[in-house]
Amino acid sequence: MIAAMKLLKAMATVAGLTGLSRIAGFIRDILTASILGAGPIADAFFVALKLPNLFRRITAEGAFTVSFVPLYSEALEKEGQDKADRFASNALSVMAMGLALFSAAAMLLMPFIITLIAPGFEKDGPRYDLAVTLAQITFPYLLLMSMTALFGGVLNAHERFAPFAAAPILFNLSLIGFLLLSFFFFPTAGHAMAWGVFAAGLLQCALLWWNVKRQGYKIGFIRPQWDGRLKQLFLLMGPGIIGAGVVQINLFADMIIASFLDTGSISFLYYADRLNQLPLGMIGIAIGTTLLPMLSRALSSGQGQDARDLFNRALEICLVIGLPSAVGLFLIAQPVITMLFERGAFDAADTVATAAVLKMYVIGLPAYVITKVYSAAFWARKNTTTPVKISIFGTVLNIALGVTFIFVLGTGVEGIALATSIAGWVQLLCFALALRSEPDMRLEALFYSRMARVLVSVAVMAAVIVGLDRWLLSGADVHLIVAVLSIILGAQIVYGGAILLTGAVKIEDVKRVLKRKK
Repeated sequence: MIAAMKLLKAMATVAGLTGLSRIAGFIRDILTASILGAGPIADAFFVALKLPNLFRRITAEGAFTVSFVPLYSEALEKEGQDKADRFASNALSVMAMGLALFSAAAMLLMPFIITLIAPGFEKDGPRYDLAVTLAQITFPYLLLMSMTALFGGVLNAHERFAPFAAAPILFNLSLIGFLLLSFFFFPTAGHAMAWGVFAAGLLQCALLWWNVKRQGYKIGFIRPQWDGRLKQLFLLMGPGIIGAGVVQINLFADMIIASFLDTGSISFLYYADRLNQLPLGMIGIAIGTTLLPMLSRALSSGQGQDARDLFNRALEICLVIGLPSAVGLFLIAQPVITMLFERGAFDAADTVATAAVLKMYVIGLPAYVITKVYSAAFWARKNTTTPVKISIFGTVLNIALGVTFIFVLGTGVEGIALATSIAGWVQLLCFALALRSEPDMRLEALFYSRMARVLVSVAVMAAVIVGLDRWLLSGADVHLIVAVLSIILGAQIVYGGAILLTGAVKIEDVKRVLKRKK
């Protein structure tokens, strides 16, 4: 129980900072939608933004992080701070040198790369030329964020989660600042935002490096040494690179298919996914950041009951937050998008298309949130192979479904999002089956009991949302923003009361977390 309470406290810290980042992100998206809309410049920028993010999530947040944190934690527990810092410095030096060369090569080959990832962009057309230029500006972000991820992994291993969780706030603030300057110093808003991405990488890396130094950890560039632990890091990263890459291929497959559809389709996917990522990002980042180091230490020290407690409580948190978020977004997708984005270059037709995509995305939201817990359970056991196999299967399924929905059934861009959701649920089933024989990760009776109570609470909340929607948005003469915020607030109050009354969440646990937080 102590381990679970530490997890709750850490998750509250990370989720809170991530929430601030998401708020800044929505301000950024509102400005982006108003200035860029869903036209060719927006499509080009979103392609340029996805490219470094693809490799960042593979190297920084994917294979590297899930391989580095358990090894660093193990070195810290068994050999002490100096040996752990030496390992981190060695990894930093090798990673920086390799990614600097890779980034330079990618920037030179960018015209060819854009042809591969956005084949629907007409060569020498406005979207293609702009995407090449913007991607060359944004690509160094990969190197900067990979270094940031290493510093963040070190801090997380010491259970200092706040700095790494706060770093994305700088990303959003940087893009907001550059977007506001776009009218004065840049050819287009797309150019301004691309330079904002580059500046954000510098700011985030500086923030994490300063925090590492402030804590007294001696991590810096050294002459690389191919020692045993570095070899183990790369052996673990091998399957992880494939697995993380496969996950990102899902996203790129969506973009490639959407590039053949009408102009704006890529933008519809982007704006819908931004809303979908609000709960997914907050819970997923909190789970990935806090559960992995805690679970790694519990398993390394043979504390099986603590590991099982962490696993079950993490799943409960995912259900308590993820399920109502998905249901709520599905029920009021269009008014939320109207409130946030429908102004300037973003018109009513864009709202309808984006809402249809969002509804399909949130069908799979709970599955992707819960998968974060299962993935952490495998990574903490240094098993990176099983997640890779499941990810490959899920990616193949996602692409096959996406192609079928778009080119065979003619569903439109929302079919891409539906394919992603179906693939997410199938992957979750595969993860659950693969982990069912592990005693430290067994689901407890308490979990099933709380899950049933969450489902009842969500059903009550959904009924309230439907009722308020019909009254405030269809009947009463109420301003849209007031109506939408009233529905959201009412749903939260009813759901909060329902989970306490049904016992899905114990008031004692809430008080304990708040007391510890103070």
